[in-house]
Amino acid sequence: MAGDADRQAVLGELENAVKSLQEEAAVEAANKALAAGVDPVEAIESGLAKGIREVGEKFARKEMFVVELIYAAEIMGAAIKVLEPELKKAASKRNVVAQVVIGTVAGDILDIGKNLVRIMLEAGGFEVHDVGKDAANDLFVDKAKEIGAGIVGASSLMTTTVGMQKEVVDALRAAGVDAPVMVGGAAVTEEWAKEIGATYSSDAGTAVETAKGLAGKGA
Repeated sequence: MAGDADRQAVLGELENAVKSLQEEAAVEAANKALAAGVDPVEAIESGLAKGIREVGEKFARKEMFVVELIYAAEIMGAAIKVLEPELKKAASKRNVVAQVVIGTVAGDILDIGKNLVRIMLEAGGFEVHDVGKDAANDLFVDKAKEIGAGIVGASSLMTTTVGMQKEVVDALRAAGVDAPVMVGGAAVTEEWAKEIGATYSSDAGTAVETAKGLAGKGA
């Protein structure tokens, strides 16, 4: 197991690789993290996710272009692929907490946050069914009915698409699906979530605990 200094160094490498857009360095750091015995959830949450958040903040301030944001997400995905086998091993040792449907709402083509939440939920013992990005309301409804979803998650990164989260909630209720809905994304607030009858999750780090609460499994 890595000492605290070594662990912090590896987490810093993961963060820096994402925010400096260096895919090879990110993959190398992910392998280092595994070799040093760093918890893969911590590697994502305290390393990669910190890097992608900074990229997202720079994008919001117009200090980075959308192509750089997308590339940073791809780099993060490459590093997560290295960590995923260990994440799945940890998840396989637990009973499934709940069946979750997750997707990015119609009109929104950015799925960085949604993908990170999916990975964290899987690591937390949930079985997650991802309906993808720019997902029509019917996709959420049909998948939720098919699997008997315990939770539905709807992400929106863009201010122009946040209203679609309400449409997802309304479509689910109209179809008789009463599973709690968890919403998140850069454009989402707790007040908005309450207004549409959903539960707010501020980031991937809190999504697992929020979902466990919704599933009645308390953290």
